[in-house]
Amino acid sequence: MVERSKVKITVLKKTDTKQIFGDTPPTGQSIDACSRFEMGQEFVVGEDGGMPDGFCHWAWNDLYKVVTTLRFGGNFPWMKEKGTSVSCCTDGLRPVIFEIRRIA
Repeated sequence: MVERSKVKITVLKKTDTKQIFGDTPPTGQSIDACSRFEMGQEFVVGEDGGMPDGFCHWAWNDLYKVVTTLRFGGNFPWMKEKGTSVSCCTDGLRPVIFEIRRIA
């Protein structure tokens, strides 16, 4: 059986429409950064691979493939440190950037 690891997801940065589009967002008005996450907030994905409590379903859908790769011992060749990755959710108006790290 393949060994499974825990993975830690850390919120690195939150952005808003003003940071991305300046004074002319495509929505016609500025939208605040995502309220679901806080900078530095950490979540642990257990050996079962389930979405952590309180995590955004949309962001989880975006990060799941990276989390799964790291859980099963995979690495990304473009990352200097093995067992790590940086990804973001696909909210193009106010994305959140995450560090994903194998911890066990």
